[in-house]
Amino acid sequence: MKINDKFDPGHYLASDTRYDKMQYRRCGKSGLLLPLLSVGLWHNFGHTDNLENGRNILRTSFDHGITHFDLANNYGPPYGAAEENFGRLFQQDWKPYRDELILSTKAGWDMWPGPYGTLGSRKYLIASIDQSLRRMGVDYVDIFYHHRPDPDTPLEETMAALDQIVRQGKALYVGISQYQPAEADRAVEILRSLGTPLLIHQPRYSMFDRWVEGGLLDVLEKQGVGAIAFSPLEQGILTDKYLKGVPENSRMVKDGRYLTKDKLTPELLEKVQHLNEIAKQRGQSLAQMAVAWLLKDPRITTVLVGASSPKQMLENIGCLDNLEFSPTELNEIAKWI
Repeated sequence: MKINDKFDPGHYLASDTRYDKMQYRRCGKSGLLLPLLSVGLWHNFGHTDNLENGRNILRTSFDHGITHFDLANNYGPPYGAAEENFGRLFQQDWKPYRDELILSTKAGWDMWPGPYGTLGSRKYLIASIDQSLRRMGVDYVDIFYHHRPDPDTPLEETMAALDQIVRQGKALYVGISQYQPAEADRAVEILRSLGTPLLIHQPRYSMFDRWVEGGLLDVLEKQGVGAIAFSPLEQGILTDKYLKGVPENSRMVKDGRYLTKDKLTPELLEKVQHLNEIAKQRGQSLAQMAVAWLLKDPRITTVLVGASSPKQMLENIGCLDNLEFSPTELNEIAKWI
């Protein structure tokens, strides 16, 4: 028996004020608007997680105007679990609101055994979108991403698969993730020649991981492609969580795949401490300031945030109360990133 088999569906009626405060940005040169914050289901939606908690995170998000829910085929654990669990929630909560939602999923990382369950072949991508739609219980997703570059498959094959997925009605738009500037530029041109414009790029981007400033954002601006930043809090480093040690309930303790104790060097913690003081002076938490700092650039369409509880999601949303930075604040921040 799966841990979520006893889930009680209940009933959900979305807030009438859900669109009153959220701000939206146009995604590149498309007709699509995305909320400044999007919610990711990377963590906290697996079969070992509390589905009622996950459900309340999504309800809180939507009740505050977050219309974009971001998944991938291998989110879990195990692989596929987040899509399966979202599918259950979709049937109970979200089906009446389908036309108000932007649902995205991805393929590119390891998903099933053998040579056809990873990377960027047409074989893998077409099979993966079909599986994702079955798990989620939807007829289409709004955005389907190639999750990472494939060094061996011709880019023309990968982009042609994305084009085919749109033409088959399985996705409305397509995106890419973690592509370097030159390959992103080429992907845009290939898709444009096929008649399926590239909507969005999903890069890792935070105060401590700024590789996108080395040309990628310029390419996206030139090509009219949107950007959605993931890992804005650097797996929790850009919060006040680790300033007094490592909490027992932290992700570092529970799941050390992406953040290990050896990364918390004295030099890094000194930077975090100084940034935390700047955030306090702004009347924000460090996490709120870190997200707001990304949104200061209009080329960032939306920032992808996760949450372990509805309360944490509300804190994320609170960053929208102060998105402006003075030159003095930006100069002070620049000293520590």
